[in-house]
Amino acid sequence: MKLAIDHLVIAAPDLDSGVDYVAGVLGVAPQSGGAHPGMGTHNRVMGLFGGLYLEVMAIDPSAPAPDRPRWFGLDSDLIQQRLRDGPFLAHWAARVERPADLSRWQAQYPDRIAPAIPMTRGDLHWRLTVPEDGSLPAWRGEGASAGDGLFPTLIQWDVANHPAISLPRQDMALRRLRGRHPHAELLRQGLAWLGADHLIEIEQADGAPGLAAEIETPTGIKTLG
Repeated sequence: MKLAIDHLVIAAPDLDSGVDYVAGVLGVAPQSGGAHPGMGTHNRVMGLFGGLYLEVMAIDPSAPAPDRPRWFGLDSDLIQQRLRDGPFLAHWAARVERPADLSRWQAQYPDRIAPAIPMTRGDLHWRLTVPEDGSLPAWRGEGASAGDGLFPTLIQWDVANHPAISLPRQDMALRRLRGRHPHAELLRQGLAWLGADHLIEIEQADGAPGLAAEIETPTGIKTLG
């Protein structure tokens, strides 16, 4: 099964700083979005060419704390520490297209794929894989694990008019998604098993893992990282 990039996730201390970060790099600010009551977060989104979009995600200070850890590791000490330095490209989501069914796939491989939880925002309905502890997904094997935002969350939309289709597209497109990780080969194995190895380039590198997206804009290639 081949997957597609659904969206890129910018984690931010708050929505305003995240929107300013994207506008400063790409020259356009994300506008639309909303709240995720079940997760205590809210977002701003922006459509790109190629059937994908960009999402700025932050904890919603006006929402009650959820009864579970928030997604994308937002409650973790590691993400919170990174957010002290400002917004950054934290993660990405890969879309599972029909006739494949994400929930059935997850049930077949519960040790490899996190639970697929149902979510809603307005008229949108989707399922998304979120570990029970809210952490970023990872691939495990060979006595190590590899993830740190580079291993994708899986998403399946249960509406035809989802954001990758319905959002107005800005005059820019993702040209390259790349990451660096000390366990690059393990990560590549997991991506190949998912059918997502064609979507991201992984470089072997010591030190802290990192994710970067090269975006073609009217003024040249810009990098979100």
